[in-house]
Amino acid sequence: MKINYKYLLIIFFLGLSNLVTAADLLSKATSDQGLSRHSESLLINALENIKNDKTEQAIKDLQQLVKFNPDFKVAQLIYADMLLARSQPITDFGNIPNVSFERITALRDEAQARWQYNKLPASQDKIPASLVQLASKQDHVIVVDSSRSRLFLFKNQSGVPILIKDFYITIGKNGTGKYVEGDQKTPVGVYFVTGFISPEELPDLYGDGAYPIDYPNAWDQRHGRTGYGIWLHGTPSSTFSRPPRDSNGCVIVSNHDLNILSPFINEGLTPVIISDSINWITKKEWNKSRRISESLVEQWRQDWESRDVDSYLRHYSKEYSGLGKDYDSWVEYKRRVNPSKKFIKVKLSNTSMFLYPGEKQLMVVTFVQDYTSDNFQRKFTKRQYWHLEDDGKWRIVYEGATS
Repeated sequence: MKINYKYLLIIFFLGLSNLVTAADLLSKATSDQGLSRHSESLLINALENIKNDKTEQAIKDLQQLVKFNPDFKVAQLIYADMLLARSQPITDFGNIPNVSFERITALRDEAQARWQYNKLPASQDKIPASLVQLASKQDHVIVVDSSRSRLFLFKNQSGVPILIKDFYITIGKNGTGKYVEGDQKTPVGVYFVTGFISPEELPDLYGDGAYPIDYPNAWDQRHGRTGYGIWLHGTPSSTFSRPPRDSNGCVIVSNHDLNILSPFINEGLTPVIISDSINWITKKEWNKSRRISESLVEQWRQDWESRDVDSYLRHYSKEYSGLGKDYDSWVEYKRRVNPSKKFIKVKLSNTSMFLYPGEKQLMVVTFVQDYTSDNFQRKFTKRQYWHLEDDGKWRIVYEGATS
């Protein structure tokens, strides 16, 4: 079969091993991890056969794949290439007439993204550095690695994040770093799911539903970032998956994957951390980071209870703003109010801490704060942003209620 080496070089520049047959993979599809995982495994298997010049076996693999998952556009395109190669030489990826260069390139990017992740999957023994501490009520957390077109789902196992599933994703057409409405970029940061929109309320474009996240959050607003409607959602009914960069800023998974994720997502609780890349650390490193962060928040709490205003205010940055006050007005307010209290008791519960991706040493801390003094009592959920400043001290640059 006449396939020019250029075709192979375009996408198949990484090696895999331990091939299995398409039939073996299909036999597991209903009993193991389902449509998405086995579609991807079948695709990788076919690509490896092409790389090893086993083109007839690759055609058989792809034939079974497109029958198994007819809406998998990448598989359909490669299958068409392989059939065409039986009658004429092919020299590039996507030899179908009347298909735009942009569309061919997008599908090639999807094949590469899936290939590269399967070559070097995430380590089960490491934890994203961003997951400093999960709240007791946060059963699961979602972490997105945009550079690898992957979403990772972690379980909160006695406080330790344990990777349980991963999924191929699509992000904004113009990548990450959303700043203004309409820039077709996906935001980078720490967000929380705010609800669910059922498919009956949405156009088919959004597939089996959508989970809005709280972009723009307090940090985005502080920096003048605009836009709205950033969701985690599915794909159109006739589309299995979309290219790595094909949304207007949302994070997209297949409908199959969205339905797998849905039981693990809780409104107002589930964090969605979107990053350009994930810094994976050992459990030992993670434990050290968690201890340091816990001590920061605990010292702040103790200093507040002490009614020593100077000790309390040392935790606040001169760049602070929050609760309707800047740093100077906050200092004036606390110097006036705190000494007048006969006692202050502050209890914190359900505390989560996440390092903010895309920012240098920024940490988001959320907790239920139960404040009691001799003349006032209030219980609410508070969110703080702590920043490591030039003198090596962590200080609060923002705090406020979560809603």
